[in-house]
This record gives sequence, structure tokens and C-alpha cells, in this order.
Amino acid sequence: MTPIKLACLDLAGTTIGDVAMVERAFAEAIATQGIVPGTGAYARAMVHVHRSRGCPKIDVFRGIFPDNEAQAQAANLTFERSYEGVIERSGLLPLPGTVEALDKLRGADVKICLVTGFSRSTLGRVLAALSWSDKIDLALCPEDAGRGRPMPDMILTAVLRLGIEDVRQVAVAGDSESDMLCGRRAGASVVAGVLTGVHSRDRLLNGGATHILESIADFPALVLGSDQVGSPVSASAR
Repeated sequence: MTPIKLACLDLAGTTIGDVAMVERAFAEAIATQGIVPGTGAYARAMVHVHRSRGCPKIDVFRGIFPDNEAQAQAANLTFERSYEGVIERSGLLPLPGTVEALDKLRGADVKICLVTGFSRSTLGRVLAALSWSDKIDLALCPEDAGRGRPMPDMILTAVLRLGIEDVRQVAVAGDSESDMLCGRRAGASVVAGVLTGVHSRDRLLNGGATHILESIADFPALVLGSDQVGSPVSASAR
């Protein structure tokens, strides 16, 4: 296998365990636009939210309010305020094994980029709460790259900014189908789906996962070749 020089890791559901916080922020944002719990419209909106996890948040709201950009923007602003407010009140916790995984990757001279569907404002709040400045090389949101997941732009931007010579030297880890699509479209040699977040094994495989891991704690052993973790997915399984 081509040696891995860059790890692109998702945030919510992969490295930080705030999936419920994100879901609540989406629900609050949708409710401000008149779509309230207990209605069919609310159920349909939340199904869309679940299916679209990992994508830019504004794109998720545009999918819910396809004919009203003002509503989509208003809902997105509410989402950001709600989620950032929770961070300020409660902080954020890394998922078990995340910090150790980051340290192992850095110790092996693998560069680390965090990628997310959050806005630049929200990403800034997340990074401030985590205090990971000494553990990562870069953090990117859709605004930094032009397009968010499932497009490959953020990973390719990381490749360019961090001086990676070959996209095959990239390994991706995420918990959503859009993470998997993004990694495959970017040409990463490892696209690992982790089961600590929103999407099932089947959804991750549907997105093109090359490996399935129980958690990000297994990721260093996979990409550094020190262990056989998360058996490669066969072509027939995909």
C-alpha cells in the first residue's frame, strides 16, 4: 500500500461525540421556520437531515426549503447560534481514543486535516473548545474549498496546502455516506467508515468505504500498517 502522508478526519460523529447536539440544533432551526415536531413535514425534514449528514449545513437547509433561500439562510443562522451556544455551555468531548489516535498519526509524521460541513464560524468555536492546535495541521470547512462534501474539494485543498505529492497518500475517516463519497472522489487510497456516528455500515459501504472501523481509535493501526484492523471491503460487498 502507498504510504499514508495525510489523514483527513471528520469532526462530529468521528472524532467528537456530539451527534445528538447537532440533531437538536437542526430541530431547533427547522422549528423557527414553522416546521415543528409532531407533523409530517417535520418528520420528512429530519429524514432529509439524517440522509444529508456530512454535507454543508446550508445545503441541508436548502434541501428542506428548496424554493426559499431566505428561509434556508435563516434556519442556518439559527442552527449555528444553537450549536455554538451548546458548545459554550457544555464544551465538547473527543470520542474515546481520538486524542491517542491523533498523537500516533503525528508521531508517524502523518499530517492531519480536520474536515467538516460546519461553517467557518462554527468550526472556529469547535477548534477553540477542543484546543487541538498542537495535534492537527489544518482544519477546513466548505467555505475554504469552494464546495463541501460529497464533492472532493476539501480533501484536494488539504493535499495542495499541505504539500502532499499524490492523492493515494491520503487516508480519510468519517461516519457518513458523504464522507465516503468525498474520499473516493478525491482518490484517497483509504476511505474508512467509522460506526460511532450517524450512518450504518450499509450506508458507509454504499458511499464507497474501503474499510469499516468500530471507531477512530482503530484508524492509526490501519493506515500505519501496524495491524490488520477493519478488514478491507471486497468489491462484491461494495
